[in-house]
Amino acid sequence: MPQPVYKGVFPVAPTIFDEAGRLDLDGQRRAIDFMIDAGSHGVCILANFSEQFALTDEERLQVQDTVLTHVAGRVPVIVTTTHFSTQVCAQRSRAAQDAGAAMVMIMPPYHGATIRVGERGIQEFYSRVSDAIDIPIMIQDAPVAGTPLSASFLAKLAKEVRNVSYFKIETAQAASKLRELIELGGDAIVGPWDGEEAITLIPDFDAGATGAMTGGGYPDGIRKIVDAYAGGDTAKAAELYQQWLPLINYENRQCGLAACKVLMKEGGVIRSDATRHPFAPMHPATRAGLLKVARPLDPLALRWGK
Repeated sequence: MPQPVYKGVFPVAPTIFDEAGRLDLDGQRRAIDFMIDAGSHGVCILANFSEQFALTDEERLQVQDTVLTHVAGRVPVIVTTTHFSTQVCAQRSRAAQDAGAAMVMIMPPYHGATIRVGERGIQEFYSRVSDAIDIPIMIQDAPVAGTPLSASFLAKLAKEVRNVSYFKIETAQAASKLRELIELGGDAIVGPWDGEEAITLIPDFDAGATGAMTGGGYPDGIRKIVDAYAGGDTAKAAELYQQWLPLINYENRQCGLAACKVLMKEGGVIRSDATRHPFAPMHPATRAGLLKVARPLDPLALRWGK
C-alpha cells in the first residue's frame, strides 16, 4: 500500500521533567494533548528541542512508549532516532516503528565537534537504517551535526535509499536549498520541510516546503499561517506571519528550547518548566519578555490548563 504523505504543522514536543529533573510522564501526556488541541497535524518527539541528548536510553523508551500509547493514532508521530552508530540507529528506528511511529527523523552520523564520516559512509548509514524499517526517514539537515549535506547529495539519497523521502532543512539560506533539492530530486522528494522554529517559514514555503517542524509552544499560531498559505491566500499568510514573527523571533533568538515549556507552565499545561542541568533556568527577565510578546497573540498554551 502507498505511504500517506505527511504535510502541515508537526511541532517538536518537549520532554517534561519535574523540578528534580525526573521524567514527568503525566505532564508529558498533557503536553501532547495540548499540542493536538492546538491544531498540530502531527508531533515529533525525542528531537534536540526535546532534550534528547540529556536522556538515558531507558528514558527514551519511556517517553516514546508513553507518547505513542497516549496519542493512540490521533495524529502521526515522528520519532527522532539519531545516533552515531548505524546499528544503534537502526535498532532505535525499528523499535520506533514497532511502537507505532509514522516516521523517523535522523541526523547524519556525527560526534562532538570533529568526528564525522564522508558521503559514502553517510549513504551506507541511511541505507542500512532504511533496510531495517518500512516507514519514511526524514533527514535532519541541521548545523548541530556539523556535516555539510549538499542539495545534490540529499537528492541522491532520496533517489537511491528506499525510505529516505523527507528533509528538514535548518541550514543557512534554507529556502534556496529547498528549491534546489526539489528541482534535483523531483518526485523522490516527498516532504521538503521547514525547520528552525519557523524563523524562515514563508520563504521556505515559497520555495516549495510542504511541512513545518517548529517549537511546541504555539502550534495554533503556526497552523493559521500554514492553513492560509496552503489555501492559496499567501497575502493572508504573510499578514499572519508578521503578527506571530515577534514571538517566533523571541523563541529563536532569546529562549531556545525552553520557550515552549515556559508557555505551557504559564497556561497550566504542565507543572514544571524545568530543563535538565547543565541548562540553567530561564532568566526571569527573559521569561517576562517572552510572555510580554506572547500575551497579545493569545496562544492556546496560555489558557489551555486554566
